[in-house]
Amino acid sequence: MPTGLIALSAFIAVIILWNVVLKRNMGEAMLLGLLATASFAGLEAPEALLSGLLGALDEEVLYAAMAFVFMAYVVDRTGLIQKLLEILNSLVGRVRGGPVLVDTAGSALMGALSGSNSGNTAATGAFTGPWMIRTGWSPERSATFLAGNGGLGAALPPSASMVIMIGFAGSMVTTGQIYLALLCAGIYQVVWRLLLVAYFVRRDRIQRTPDEDLRPFHQAFREGGTALIIVLGALIPIGITVGPVADFLMTRSPLGESLEDIEILTWIPILVTGLALLIGRRTLPRGARAWSTWLADAMPRFTSIGALLFFAVAASEILGELDLAEDIDAILADLNLNMYVTAVLVGVLITIVAGPLSSTATLTAVGHVSLLALVSVGVDPVLAVTAILVFASTEGASPPASGSIFVAAGITGARPERTFLPLVVYYMVPITLIGCLIAWGTLPVLR
Repeated sequence: MPTGLIALSAFIAVIILWNVVLKRNMGEAMLLGLLATASFAGLEAPEALLSGLLGALDEEVLYAAMAFVFMAYVVDRTGLIQKLLEILNSLVGRVRGGPVLVDTAGSALMGALSGSNSGNTAATGAFTGPWMIRTGWSPERSATFLAGNGGLGAALPPSASMVIMIGFAGSMVTTGQIYLALLCAGIYQVVWRLLLVAYFVRRDRIQRTPDEDLRPFHQAFREGGTALIIVLGALIPIGITVGPVADFLMTRSPLGESLEDIEILTWIPILVTGLALLIGRRTLPRGARAWSTWLADAMPRFTSIGALLFFAVAASEILGELDLAEDIDAILADLNLNMYVTAVLVGVLITIVAGPLSSTATLTAVGHVSLLALVSVGVDPVLAVTAILVFASTEGASPPASGSIFVAAGITGARPERTFLPLVVYYMVPITLIGCLIAWGTLPVLR
């Protein structure tokens, strides 16, 4: 009996029932899913549960995710993201469809910093959503763009989803390989979104933004140009560990191979947070009580993602002990599918699961199995991880339960159900196809 596979099905079913049907907190859903998973160990359930919890504490993903959550909070609270959007606005606001272009670029930037789809939609959409409507877009079309762009939170590196998949892949890949490959895949997604904007600008006859609503670039840059410095927090760790600069430093500098010990996913949130605190120091609280309130406001973000990831990773540990990988291998061997069909099936599986769940929860539940399935039929591990992350990035555009959809609808005043079909047609299907093309090796990526 495929106990591991049945336990996985129960894990997903409990989460969907508790979160989607009963509208309860995702952290609670993950806890119940964890308990349901452990129960399949029978009389050894308590021991399996304890082993899973202790195993989760050893996973780097948990601590990296917390660092990214705090980084996103600091960037938001110091007002730096709004300054960055003002600069983008001054550059492209005079172009037809400029608000959507700004939202696409801003979502890509915010997504690379935070990795959160719903948070991404809210952070950029609060600024660009009303602007879209003022320039002629309908509320439903505007909400579709906002939710569709929200998926860039998981589409670009770094993100919690990326950390999870790197952990699953282990020695098969390196962080640098996945970073570069996912960056290329994210660029493909951005290009697709830009083509959509061009199509709908012409179809809906959208006009350019009035001059009185625009700020000159020199003014926006003068007032907010310092916000660009936080990008160095990501560029520096990447530059000295990946690519030609890294090769030079490793071979011709005293630093040598010690650079290989630098963890990109650890240092990016640390440096970005430090730079954001330095640049935005005038917006920071004054006094112990103000700091206490400021930090307390961040706690809901920590408790939500913390509970989600901790219980999800613990469940993944238990599923491994229940021989889930062996169950999947046995089924795939019986089906005898080729690489092309397997990539499509994995893509459909992940996009379906990503609808009611978050990308991180989806990958924790089925990411390891999906990776093994793709690698077993000959997909290169780097391409497999990248394709899976692309599939999971459909979370923002997956009706009916995606948080991004309802955030976007709330900002624009649209009826959420009217965005469902456009999101499937213009975002879910094409993005899934991009993932399949990467897995097949048709779309090239750096690695």
